[in-house]
Amino acid sequence: MTPLGLIANFAFGTLASGVPNEHHVQGYRNPKFTCEFQMIDSGLSERAQQLLKLLVERYIREGEPVGSRTLSRDSGMDLSPASIRNVMADLEDLGFVVSPHTSAGRVPTVKGYRFFVDTLLTVKPLEQQEVRLLRQQLAIEETETNPQTLLTSASGMLSAITHMTGVVTLPKREHVSWRHIEFVRLSEKRVLVILVVNDGEVQNRMLNLDRNYEASELQQISNYLNTHFAGKDINTVREELLREMHRTRENMNNLMLAAIQMAEKVFDVRGRDENRSYVMAGETNLMEWAELSDVEKLRRLFDAFNRKRDILQLLDKCIAADGVQIFIGEESGYQVLDECSVVTAPYKVDDQVVGVLGVIGPTRMAYERVIPIVDMTARLLTAALNPRK
Repeated sequence: MTPLGLIANFAFGTLASGVPNEHHVQGYRNPKFTCEFQMIDSGLSERAQQLLKLLVERYIREGEPVGSRTLSRDSGMDLSPASIRNVMADLEDLGFVVSPHTSAGRVPTVKGYRFFVDTLLTVKPLEQQEVRLLRQQLAIEETETNPQTLLTSASGMLSAITHMTGVVTLPKREHVSWRHIEFVRLSEKRVLVILVVNDGEVQNRMLNLDRNYEASELQQISNYLNTHFAGKDINTVREELLREMHRTRENMNNLMLAAIQMAEKVFDVRGRDENRSYVMAGETNLMEWAELSDVEKLRRLFDAFNRKRDILQLLDKCIAADGVQIFIGEESGYQVLDECSVVTAPYKVDDQVVGVLGVIGPTRMAYERVIPIVDMTARLLTAALNPRK
């Protein structure tokens, strides 16, 4: 069996973990991060909690509503199906479970999943063999592996292991400093922009302009911009340009006006590039899950993946998290994800959180396996992006 096949088996529990150090999911959650949902104070009896745990675990495993007879048989408790039905009725009244059909068993609600994840679930760390396989798949032993390749590998690996969708946001920089800009005339109304930022990083942009510029004009414009903005933070430059654009145009000479209009076009192109700020793999894996296989649901999900804005906003919320962050169903705040769960963890460069990776799948995911896989992948990616000198 290939290393990836072995990891897939680990992910779904085919290979047992013998690690004795177990810890609850609360250890993965960041107490400083406040979401729209709060930990549930249920007041449930120990018996009700045990039956809810059995119901959630069986539903995650099989995907079918769970009946009272099944719970009676599996619980090992001296309870009749009638007694269990009474407990289930109480859980339904409290909003932890719901009956999809009158004659069927029950399935967890978002509230039920949240209580299960926060209170009833125990997560085991990955074994060393699993960690070694993850390292191999990330190719972090290869010294020539570049950051973009690592991010793409992490996304694909998360998807392959979990059979869900893997996502990794590209590094988010808090400080990008303008160093130098040049304009190279390629043809009429077409100009190559060479923008140097930070410590010599070069970014090339192609601009289609409204009029023709001579090479001497482009040189004057680049001189003006470099004189006024070199060394300043890109966001500061953008704000200053906006203020300049709102000034009375009569107060500007032609050079100032041309320079500001040209810089505005550069930022417009840069802004569009920055919107493409995550790599995703395994979107079609979601078609394999019955609860997400409806064509209209998939269309809305794939549209959201392509637009990226909503997904990015959700993932950006997780940048402040110290460890694994979990959104279940409507907790994400985005209707298109109401039947999905998102499990994320941040990764770092130079001890600063710069991005987030995670898994998007149905609410019926195997949390006890997905959580440590996401957590360890983030740790390994951080290590790979910060090689020892």
